[in-house]
Amino acid sequence: MLLVRDIRLPLSAGEQEAVAAALKKTGLPRSGIAKSGIAKLSVDARHGRPNLVYTVALELAEKGAERSFEHFAPYVSIAAPVDFKVQNGTQHLAHPPVVCGLGPAGLFAALLLARQGFCPVVLERGPAMEERTRCVEQFNKTGVLNENANIQFGEGGAGTFSDGKLTTRISDPLCAFVTKTLLQHGAPEDIAYKQRPHIGTDELRGVITSIRREIESLGGRVCFNTPLTGLSIENGVLRGVKTPDGEIPCEALVLAPGHSARDTFEMLGDAGFELHAKSFSVGFRAEHLQSKIERSLYHDAAGHPALVRGEYQLSHHVGSRCVYTFCMCPGGSVVAAASETGRAVTNGMSLHARDGRNANAAVVVSVNENDFGGDARKAIAFQRELEEKAYRAGGGGYAAPAENVQSFLRGEGRLHISQVEPTYPRGVTAYDLGSLLPEELTSALRTGLSAFERRLSGYTAPEAVLTGLETRTSSPVRLRRNETGESTDVEGVWPCGEGPGYAGGIMSAAVDGLRCASRIAGRYSPDGTGRE
Repeated sequence: MLLVRDIRLPLSAGEQEAVAAALKKTGLPRSGIAKSGIAKLSVDARHGRPNLVYTVALELAEKGAERSFEHFAPYVSIAAPVDFKVQNGTQHLAHPPVVCGLGPAGLFAALLLARQGFCPVVLERGPAMEERTRCVEQFNKTGVLNENANIQFGEGGAGTFSDGKLTTRISDPLCAFVTKTLLQHGAPEDIAYKQRPHIGTDELRGVITSIRREIESLGGRVCFNTPLTGLSIENGVLRGVKTPDGEIPCEALVLAPGHSARDTFEMLGDAGFELHAKSFSVGFRAEHLQSKIERSLYHDAAGHPALVRGEYQLSHHVGSRCVYTFCMCPGGSVVAAASETGRAVTNGMSLHARDGRNANAAVVVSVNENDFGGDARKAIAFQRELEEKAYRAGGGGYAAPAENVQSFLRGEGRLHISQVEPTYPRGVTAYDLGSLLPEELTSALRTGLSAFERRLSGYTAPEAVLTGLETRTSSPVRLRRNETGESTDVEGVWPCGEGPGYAGGIMSAAVDGLRCASRIAGRYSPDGTGRE
């Protein structure tokens, strides 16, 4: 397969014109092409007149003919097919491997283990998708929080109630495997070629459920409402995992609890694991009119049907810290992401259509291990302290404190709702958000927001609203693992995904889950691990 990049066309152009341009650039006749399609589509709006930028995939009719283009031009490359095969090992495994957590890391780890014949047992502290969705909707309406069924916990993990973004900074061939799997289970076809692919929380729920059903069809067993409560360890070697329903013998555990499993981290620390603090970020959600964001990005072309919903990514260094936007949700809403009683948390999500009136994104400032003396427990305590302050500032009932951007810059604590109506479902209360954070962090955020205005006109517009606090950008904990991915503290435990500090987002977590599972499968034989 040839990939022909950097095909720039006006907004009026479509796939047919893009393929024709690719043929012209390569000098190939149409008769020499067996199949063609769009591999990637993005928008270049840097110079005030947006263009579509295509990467076209060409499958040549003559087998092996792609090699003649190996050094043809910088804009032409050969795409090798994804060939991810795992050879099972020979070491005896007396019991099925256990996967803790059914977020992206645990889901893909369990899927690979099931496909390799290991019949994994999956422990998920929250409920299946349908019940989880009901619990989230009930919380949004009534403020009655289920600490094990919410935005953070349940089938699919925290990423389920998000934008379903698949963008990632990692460059790993397994990203293509993840995308292929998602497509096989019903994800929208455009995730295969969009520059910033997203599924949308409405579409993602069905995709996750479909993958889980494949795991079960292959002999895997998913235990919902079943938290991991302890480990049985002998001489530094895992012997079993403990749950409220009893102990499960286990010699191989994929530990993928997600970034909010604070009680699990505490249990692991008490069991002898070293909990190392890692960097994360805190701040709030910024909401603007989506139409004004697109006007700033696309100028006079804003609203053209060929353009994708406008997205931004901004950053500004303030001394040793970085203020940046994170998890931008075009046409989305701010969500109530609490998972602990009396602590308020914000996050953001979009449906696949991204057709909401507002855009929202986290605006956060970095903190790191040095802020907590390397102690992960202190980092978790800091998150909890901020969430408790946010709950009290909101006035209870999981309402959230909020103010206009201009008010935050001046430290006034005022909220005037005009064009931008806050979407946070539990309601908002006017409050001085800067007073909830340490002064150094508040000062950095004010500097960063002022810098963002210079990058994206209207970012600090009077109608823009900040809702807080956002504290769960990533895990504050890292569990050390060796070059094979196994824990350096307990043999037989594979820390995996975002919770133990090895991923950030759906794609990277899924890839880490696959790597982890492939190492387990490559060591052990599934003989004898099947259920009767």
